[in-house]
Amino acid sequence: MPNQMPTNVHRINRSVDQSLISKEVLMLECYLCSHRVCNRGMKAILLADSKVQLFSADRLPINAVQLVGDDYSTGKCYCRIRDIACSICGNIVGYHVTMPCKSCLESCNNGHFWIYHAQAVRSFSRLNDEGYDMTWEELADPDKIPSVNEDTHSFILCGR
Repeated sequence: MPNQMPTNVHRINRSVDQSLISKEVLMLECYLCSHRVCNRGMKAILLADSKVQLFSADRLPINAVQLVGDDYSTGKCYCRIRDIACSICGNIVGYHVTMPCKSCLESCNNGHFWIYHAQAVRSFSRLNDEGYDMTWEELADPDKIPSVNEDTHSFILCGR
């Protein structure tokens, strides 16, 4: 489709990045089995429907979730998405934007492609080394090295 862009195209919107750095970093657990499915979550809303509360992430802990089924589209845009399930119990916890469309890439967004349904996960504050709620600014610190259980090969792009 002409409205789609490959997910390896890096289109970072610096003004969006700066507005999000003070947001709290959340850890997410599967609602059914309490397996940790995300170490880098953020409260979010669906671009296509601002009444829908979600969580999003820019990368995942290794072995946290699995892609299930085939890619599909919701009809609200041209993005291609695929469901993600908890790797322990199989509960569908959200979806991954496998190919964002041009209009979503150009919209105001947080650059996260891993989306979690609010009713499928529980959220907890991620604490920094001092025991305070961690912010995205702390994760953006180039001197901080991701923990060994985080997938560093995931997308960090502008998207929904």
